[in-house]
Amino acid sequence: METLEFVIYPDGRVFEKVTGISGASCAEVTAAIEAQLGLVLSQKNTSDFFALEQSQAATLDARATHSDW
Repeated sequence: METLEFVIYPDGRVFEKVTGISGASCAEVTAAIEAQLGLVLSQKNTSDFFALEQSQAATLDARATHSDW
């Protein structure tokens, strides 16, 4: 399940956490929101960022099991 979580602090800072979106596509999902919020001070990628998307994983599995040797 894809989830976007926001914590808004009294001083105006916003903490954003994205879960359930594999690969760099999370940046595409959050780009418009971040543009409206203002300056991004820091980013930390989670393990989901480095995970392969389902379609990429299936393609890699298919290539790994097929051989023309």
